Amino acid sequence: MSLGPPRIVFVSGLSGSGKSTAMAALEDLAFYCVDNLPPQLITQFVDLCRKATPAIDKIGLAIDARETAFREGLPSVIAQLRESGADVELLFLECSNDVLVNRYRETRRVHPLSPGGSVEQGIETERRILEDVAQLADFVIDTSRLNVHQLREAVVRHVTGGARSTVVNLISFGFRFGTPASAELLFDVRFLPNPHFEPGLRELTGHDTEVAEYVLKQPTAQALLHRLRELLAFLIPLYDEEGKAYLTIGIGCTGGQHRSVVIADLLAQELRAAGREVNVSHRDVERRG
Repeated sequence: MSLGPPRIVFVSGLSGSGKSTAMAALEDLAFYCVDNLPPQLITQFVDLCRKATPAIDKIGLAIDARETAFREGLPSVIAQLRESGADVELLFLECSNDVLVNRYRETRRVHPLSPGGSVEQGIETERRILEDVAQLADFVIDTSRLNVHQLREAVVRHVTGGARSTVVNLISFGFRFGTPASAELLFDVRFLPNPHFEPGLRELTGHDTEVAEYVLKQPTAQALLHRLRELLAFLIPLYDEEGKAYLTIGIGCTGGQHRSVVIADLLAQELRAAGREVNVSHRDVERRG
């Protein structure tokens, strides 16, 4: 029986961007995964996989592309594998500097390229080193706004060619406590009449019927919702076509207790009714101050 061409996915990217998570996702898809295989052994390794019983035809290779030998040899290795008939792609994980710094601080790890210096210096050095590798990438995932579950799903969707629609994350918040860093679209609803100044509503939240009715009866609220529906109906299908896994929308009012909660809940309800998968979080709804 003739064997089909092997599929080989290289995984590279910035330290702290989620390479281990990406490799775990490939393993879940029955890829045979190996970390940091020397470049001069890659073609031999692939050949051995083809000769195994049964043959291994899905291979994931995590590469520490900071090694000079690999960076210089990567284009020829990929070209050689493709000439042999293999289906090869390079998946590169990108991430913003501030998110990487926070990840290193939370885990109390040192950056591999700056063991005795600052994390920021290590990140900048590695980013310059990996410029050529990033340009070779067939697919780039920015992990700045993704948790480990979302990153795993993004890898699975790409590798399997899944056509799952963009998932919408709605976040209500109070500007008093800062804007959510993860929001890609941000809407300010502070122009709506504030239930905080209504004695019977002040201690309630946007989850309460009385507050929702107060907010939604305002003509300005209905005008806002009309325009938001039109805008999202235009934008979200474009994100679907782009293959975007998640779209995070922030709805903000002063304290994040009343108006933003009502608008976020109503948008979530309407998007779900239209068949969209939606996650809703109310960051500041129970917060005071």
